[in-house]
Amino acid sequence: MKFKKIETKIEDLFIIEPTVFSDNRGCFFENYNKNDFYEMGIKYDFVQDNQSKSQKGVLRGLHFQKENVQGKLVRVLSGEVYDVAVDLRVKSKTFGKWEAVVLSSENKKMFFIPPFFAHGFLVLSNEAIFTYKCTDFYNKNAESGILYNDKELNISWPKIDAEIILSEKDKKLQTFTNFKKNCLGK
Repeated sequence: MKFKKIETKIEDLFIIEPTVFSDNRGCFFENYNKNDFYEMGIKYDFVQDNQSKSQKGVLRGLHFQKENVQGKLVRVLSGEVYDVAVDLRVKSKTFGKWEAVVLSSENKKMFFIPPFFAHGFLVLSNEAIFTYKCTDFYNKNAESGILYNDKELNISWPKIDAEIILSEKDKKLQTFTNFKKNCLGK
């Protein structure tokens, strides 16, 4: 197998480790193979690839789309990030629970985040280039999110020696309580 699928405490959320072939010239690995992913039970078609470059302390998220919900396969090309996924599947036994993993160009790990999860990451290195494959197209009119430091979610973001940098949009995201009210009714 070219990939190792690592279960997390949240159903359908996986850490993926590729098999890396290294020698004195460098290394080679596949970062995606539809047949292998299907064999592992990750049966999604990816329709869009995105990439971002961010400096240390940048925190993006926690994002999701209300329509055109996206599953994501995320990884880091350069640098290191703390990557977080929050289960927003209302009927899931882990609704509102989160999982995190450090993704880096060194460890080459990937994080598979199925649809109906909020996603965010914090850049730990001086700079990071982050890439992700999506199972549906971006829809600006459906974008939404939850505050990264929501007290109810209580995500354990790592302490870093830099100020947290948020976009103006991410500073105004809703609380998890408001998300539940909007999603489950009042």
